[in-house]
Amino acid sequence: MKAIVYTKYGNPDVLTLQDVEQPTPKENEVQVHVQAASINSWDLDLLRGKPFLNRIGGIRKPRYSILGADITGKVAAIGSEVRDFNPGDMVFGDISGCGLGGFAEYVCVPEKALSRKPATMTFQQAAAIPQAAVLALQALRKAGQIHSGQRILINGAGGGVGTFALQIAKIFGAEVTGVDRSEKLEMLQTLGADEVVDYQQKDFKRYGEQYDLILDVVGTCSIADCKRMLQPQGAYIMIGGPTTRILKVACRSAMNSKNGRKPSLLIHKPNRDDQDVIGGYFEKGYLTAIIDSCYPLSETAEAMRHFEKGLAFGKVVIRMDEAFADG
Repeated sequence: MKAIVYTKYGNPDVLTLQDVEQPTPKENEVQVHVQAASINSWDLDLLRGKPFLNRIGGIRKPRYSILGADITGKVAAIGSEVRDFNPGDMVFGDISGCGLGGFAEYVCVPEKALSRKPATMTFQQAAAIPQAAVLALQALRKAGQIHSGQRILINGAGGGVGTFALQIAKIFGAEVTGVDRSEKLEMLQTLGADEVVDYQQKDFKRYGEQYDLILDVVGTCSIADCKRMLQPQGAYIMIGGPTTRILKVACRSAMNSKNGRKPSLLIHKPNRDDQDVIGGYFEKGYLTAIIDSCYPLSETAEAMRHFEKGLAFGKVVIRMDEAFADG
């Protein structure tokens, strides 16, 4: 089978298209004939081997030679103990908790990582959803305890996680301010943002507004910023950003107990139940996947270069090079 392989850390130039052995499912595994996958920030971190924590299990060379956490495709074979799926089923899922390998024509994963793909969801949409949408759901519903009437600010609202977070927040009846570059503001309004802010033109951290919840996807709000911008019982949740800032938030997640303002770092947990919730939102028409671009497997390195610029509208998707049936 074809796969995108890397054997050393570096930039996208170290990614190569190779013929590798097709995996065979273990007793509890499903073999998925992958139709599409998508790029997440973690893929880029693992590719670079930076920050150094991403080298756990592979100090000198990558632990996993094939990247890719978000997958969708058709069940090709199942192990003897698999009960939830049969060959021919259409599935999608986040396989970051069981070894990656999505940038390939076939991958074998535990059945618990997969959800059924709704018939109304295309393969490209299904590939864009698992990690980013679940991160957004967990940040808002579990960590942020979202409810109707809250004022929420999403910093980095135009990327993969941000576009899902905006839509989910509106499902719960929140008032949402989306922050991003000027060229993404029209898209954010289309997705339902009540207010949009171009961070290049206006310092949203200093114009006096306060929020019940701040979701920081890009990690540009400091501890001092979030103290100033939060309501007395508000919460600040950081999903991504510079390593130094992530460490500061992690170390001070219990600070400011006197006034109730709580900064916290969201630790992503792949979860089939949450994937199913997202699938239900999609089927009801409450949520869609914003796809910036779709590259063939052979152009994964170029897709990664585009992704690392940080300018993508929503998600960057990888499709298999064979005839692509988008169903």
